[in-house]
Amino acid sequence: MTVLILDFGSQYTQLIARRVRELGVYSEIKPCWTECTAEHTKEVQAIILSGGPASVTDADAPKFDKRWIEQNIPVLGVCYGMQLIAHLKGGKLSQGENREYGFATVQVEGKSKLFSGFDAGDKTTVWMSHGDHVAEVPHGFEAMASSEGCPFVAMGNVAKKIYALQFHPEVVHSPRGKEVLSNFLFEIAQCEKNWAAENFIESTVQRIRSMVPQDSNVICGLSGGVDSTVAAVLVHRAIGDRLHCIFVDTGLLRKHEGDEVMEMLGRGGLGLQIHRVDAGSRFLSALQGVTDPEAKRKSIGKVFIEVFESETQRIPHVSHLVQGTLYPDVIESVSVRGPSVTIKSHHNVGGLPDRMKLKLIEPLRELFKDEVRALGRQLGVPDELLRRQPFPGPGLAVRLVGEITPERVKILQEADAIFVEEIRAADLYDTLWQAFVVLLPVRSVGVMGDGRTYEQTAVLRAVRSEDGMTAEWAYLPQELLRRVSSRISNEVRGINRVTMDISNKPPATIEWE
Repeated sequence: MTVLILDFGSQYTQLIARRVRELGVYSEIKPCWTECTAEHTKEVQAIILSGGPASVTDADAPKFDKRWIEQNIPVLGVCYGMQLIAHLKGGKLSQGENREYGFATVQVEGKSKLFSGFDAGDKTTVWMSHGDHVAEVPHGFEAMASSEGCPFVAMGNVAKKIYALQFHPEVVHSPRGKEVLSNFLFEIAQCEKNWAAENFIESTVQRIRSMVPQDSNVICGLSGGVDSTVAAVLVHRAIGDRLHCIFVDTGLLRKHEGDEVMEMLGRGGLGLQIHRVDAGSRFLSALQGVTDPEAKRKSIGKVFIEVFESETQRIPHVSHLVQGTLYPDVIESVSVRGPSVTIKSHHNVGGLPDRMKLKLIEPLRELFKDEVRALGRQLGVPDELLRRQPFPGPGLAVRLVGEITPERVKILQEADAIFVEEIRAADLYDTLWQAFVVLLPVRSVGVMGDGRTYEQTAVLRAVRSEDGMTAEWAYLPQELLRRVSSRISNEVRGINRVTMDISNKPPATIEWE
């Protein structure tokens, strides 16, 4: 059985799916305009309506089949989902008044299954992000929580098992939000725990075997990162040596990374066939004169495809290409699930050119990074690989703001290596989601050895995150920053100024491009 999440365009929708899975229940996300049919409802144990940026009364509000909340299937509305339920069931909304963004204190009213474990009058901190709110609950519903700025933070129709929350229980900023979700899943919807890495491995292996003809081969773009490595091991378990891994050295990797990846994968004892392709000159040539971030990503994606296309010529009967695409890549690249906003494209999202006869295998496409790491442990992937910080598919190209040249790549490689080396020496590497250097096309005047310099600016970026969808900049010890700044300025010719990025995501992204 499945928890169906209907997406109204919230950037947090994927977090709802993640929290549900963390609680041991399988979940799927479908666009909010999905039609309510017998086929779509037969395996659904519960329904969650996500948040979204629209107002439910707008003329261009997302389409929704109201039969979803008339199926005698337990429903939980979140933020926009709550307002939609109230609107459809005859309640009243207040629009544009008493907006709440950020932390708020909620008081629980009375006793209910939704707030099982809470006492009447208990207060808890939650994360709010809304302009509209429910001003009058519909007939048959009762108020279950309130805040200073919102009289109805939670409501429910107990008889029909339809509940709603104005706050976001899925984000870490609602400390007891996961507890509320658990109450909905197990106390109200009577879900069973049926989701685990072992189940995913078994079902995915069977699915891959059914996809790939027994007389064909498969190629995999292997970077040595967590995602592509776990994807390769999973496919290898399904089809064995018919999987051929290709490690493309783009010339945009970190210092010595090509050699380190090959050595690490060899030590891992994963049994993978790996062929290394040195394509640095091809990528740098394609990027010559390109400065627009989206154009960079698309140029890199095009060359990647060309390399894989060329490699298929030496391997007989290739039918599929494996990619380590994750769900956050999909969410940020294209609005495939609902009316969410496209943030940036990813070179491994969007399919293959029509001229290629290869089909895609993306076994991790619906997973988050932490789920992939858990999966990797189940598959026996070495911990040193699983602990690697995420590295973008386009490599240093998205950390070189402006023009990409071999000289600027080398400068960035040297600066980045120093920063990561010092992060490791301070025993902070495993506490950070990512730590890296960005090189800006900004020159400033400096003084070195009593002489004038006019050189580039490096930016230190270090963030903490659970899944990459949201992130907070990491406070680093002053002595560490002093040491890093001094080393980069003294050891890397071409940089005379070091700054630090202290932006969260949102409003910024983790990478600069």
